[in-house]
Amino acid sequence: MTMAAAVQSRTAESPARSKASRIGHVDVVRDLAEAEAAWRALEEPGHLSTPYQRFDFLASWQRSVGEREGARPFIVIARDAEARPLALLPLALRQSHGVRTACFMGGKHTTFNMGLWNAEFAAQAVATDIDALFAPLRDQVDVLALTQQPKRWHDQQNPFALLPQQSAINGCPLLTIEPGGPPASRISNSFRRRLKSKEKKLQALAGYRYHLATTDADIARLLDWFFRVKPARMAEQKLPDVFAEPGVEQFIRNACLTPRGEGRIIDIHVLECQEEVIAIFAGVADGQRFSSMFNTYTMSEHARYSPGLILMRYIIDRYAERGYRSLDLGIGSDDYKRMFCKSDEDIFDSFVPLTSRGKLAAMAMSSLNHGKRLVKQNQMLFDLARRLRQAFG
Repeated sequence: MTMAAAVQSRTAESPARSKASRIGHVDVVRDLAEAEAAWRALEEPGHLSTPYQRFDFLASWQRSVGEREGARPFIVIARDAEARPLALLPLALRQSHGVRTACFMGGKHTTFNMGLWNAEFAAQAVATDIDALFAPLRDQVDVLALTQQPKRWHDQQNPFALLPQQSAINGCPLLTIEPGGPPASRISNSFRRRLKSKEKKLQALAGYRYHLATTDADIARLLDWFFRVKPARMAEQKLPDVFAEPGVEQFIRNACLTPRGEGRIIDIHVLECQEEVIAIFAGVADGQRFSSMFNTYTMSEHARYSPGLILMRYIIDRYAERGYRSLDLGIGSDDYKRMFCKSDEDIFDSFVPLTSRGKLAAMAMSSLNHGKRLVKQNQMLFDLARRLRQAFG
């Protein structure tokens, strides 16, 4: 069965028509520099992609983290008959137990995974286009593990929503911002009053302020603080410290220092006073959505005034005033996220076998992720898994 037939047999909404794909040629590029021109072209306004798939973001991850993990660039570029790029899949190839798996670059540090698409092509994409995109990969990949994909991005369907899919392991809390809406449409007046009451204690501190870090020196100073405090916070919660893994600190520092428009690839928002940094939230922005990536707050007594929540209020209002339409706080349903985010981003996983060996791997990956999702949704199982991890970790 072709990919197109599989897609159409599994997706009720998929049009049953068959038409020739607009894709004229598909290249697989294994060198970041070789892919850069087409990649950056598809990042320009008028195209469809998330900030997590920007060249500068993923190139930094690949050089600092991916290489150490044995992930090799596997960048799929589809072009039309005139050689114009229609789609780019920023994938990395890993080999384990004889199975070649291609997954999105970025590992644990991307909230959303998606291709970069010509918007017109994406809007009209059908199953035969996906078949044409995947067909040349069959002699190089056994299975595509395409996880944490948004079904839609900025009101346009992700073409991979046509693929057979299952719900992602974790949800992503989402705040939808009403354009030009009053502050109470984002954060209720009663919650604002509670935060203002807490903030009065902090406002008494000398030099107290909220700001966005803009200079290299400021960014480096804040990251020095973050990489000191975050491990202590993670240890306190008995959670593994993902930021301590090889290459991660270098990747984060590079991305936070790389310019992007008026900001950086990763922007750092901070609440501080003369005496200390009180809280930071860092994330990516694209003119329509801000997505939080990492955060932490002081270990001092000032932590009792909920500085993280106060900082999030500043961030939400800042982006709302700039016409942003949504904000998310990353994967996972921590209690603080639900204070701001009342809905969830619809995200899914697809495991696409390209060879007979890949069929077994896809079934195993799908079952494993389904099991993890069940554990997450069952509080008793989740607590048991967490206790076991702490006992044997």
